[in-house]
Amino acid sequence: MQEYETIIGLEVHIELSSATKIFCGCSASYGGRPNSHTCPVCLGMPGTLPVLNKAVVEKALAVCLALECKIQTECRFDRKNYFYPDNPQNYQITQRYLPIGEDGFLEIETPDGGKRIGITEIHMEEDAGKLVHMEGNRETLIDYNRAGVPLIEIVTQPDFREADEVISFLEKLRHVITYLGAGDCKLQEGSMRVDVNLSVHHAGELLGTRTEMKNLNSFRSVVAAIASERKRQMDLLDSGGEVILETRRWDDGCMNSFTMRSKEVAEDYRYFPEPDLPPLKITGQQIEQARNSLPEFREERRDRLIRQYGLSREDADLITDSRILAELFEKTVSFGVSPKQVSNWLIGETMRILREKEMDPGELAFSAEHFASLISLCAEKRITNAVAKNVYEKMCIRDFDPNRYVEKNGLEMMTDLTDLTETVKNMIARNPQSVADYRAGKDKVIGFLVGQTMKATGGKADPNLAAQLLRSLLSET
Repeated sequence: MQEYETIIGLEVHIELSSATKIFCGCSASYGGRPNSHTCPVCLGMPGTLPVLNKAVVEKALAVCLALECKIQTECRFDRKNYFYPDNPQNYQITQRYLPIGEDGFLEIETPDGGKRIGITEIHMEEDAGKLVHMEGNRETLIDYNRAGVPLIEIVTQPDFREADEVISFLEKLRHVITYLGAGDCKLQEGSMRVDVNLSVHHAGELLGTRTEMKNLNSFRSVVAAIASERKRQMDLLDSGGEVILETRRWDDGCMNSFTMRSKEVAEDYRYFPEPDLPPLKITGQQIEQARNSLPEFREERRDRLIRQYGLSREDADLITDSRILAELFEKTVSFGVSPKQVSNWLIGETMRILREKEMDPGELAFSAEHFASLISLCAEKRITNAVAKNVYEKMCIRDFDPNRYVEKNGLEMMTDLTDLTETVKNMIARNPQSVADYRAGKDKVIGFLVGQTMKATGGKADPNLAAQLLRSLLSET
């Protein structure tokens, strides 16, 4: 049986991290009390006029240059007319005919080597509001806080053949955007949203009819949606059916997609030039300034950290996955602590705390100077690892000087051998079965007794010294 080929293209919406919305002065920050970040302009009140946010243009221009796009030196905005409750104006201001960037690309890595994914265009537009469907009844509420938040839409060529390629592209795109500081790309908050266009066909035949899948809010959902839609279309064609050009909604709960509506074409939206905004002119000087301000991106920084600090490829990959962690690493090292020790703390304790507390790196409270001080306290054996980890967890939530904290709370490592010996003797007396097991050849019991000693001393005992004392005392008759 002849196999099917899969053709995939993406439309990626990125919320730009400007302080205010694209056409008004309302806050563009995530969250807030419903409908508290609104004004007559973003609510679409009659007679209001949009004013373009300069910061949005600068961030969009930077993204275009980072993705090797040709810059449209004279671009403009257009009205996209559609009627939906979360769209207060009954139209969206976007860029249909003269987008800010065109004909770019992004190189990705695949098992077969590098692959260039073409970017058709990048355009600026405003976001819509958010519908909140109430559980237990048929009511739907509308929060317009997101209405007017600045977006760029990145439209790719249909260059993908596998889900792995799509994920590789999205991960690298996320790194580009976050290293630019243009957006945070948090899929769970909707600041990065992915629409997948997919079709299947037999090799040598005409391309198949595509469908568009929306509501993909995680990389896991993207992979599952691609697999599900590919199978749905193949099963449909194998049974003699016909794939319909339509927009489908992905449901994570049942891991399936459902028809939303027939797929619109440009004519359905009745695009026309936005009458309330003049054409936007971008000068050659502005383009050069933006190009010269492009940062060191993830791959370049990763390779430099390996060369400059002797990090392993694996460690450098983990640290540079976040621009904030990469910057924290270098700032901390600048205070004279070992790069390897900083790397170990970031990859171990930091990532554990971020995962367990569901925090983002940007929410870490401590300064690089205080982080370096804590690492030094531990390296100089002024505090134990157990105490250091406890102090560090507190520093992640509230910044303070670890030197003063340790001194104030009496957390220095125990240096009095007499006190530690007495504590170890007490542990031996309280655990006769463990003593018997050790003398019967079960050496692992030492770990348990060391743990009990650490607990008794509030984590201030040197675990290596405690182990030595235990072995010495237990070897006595």
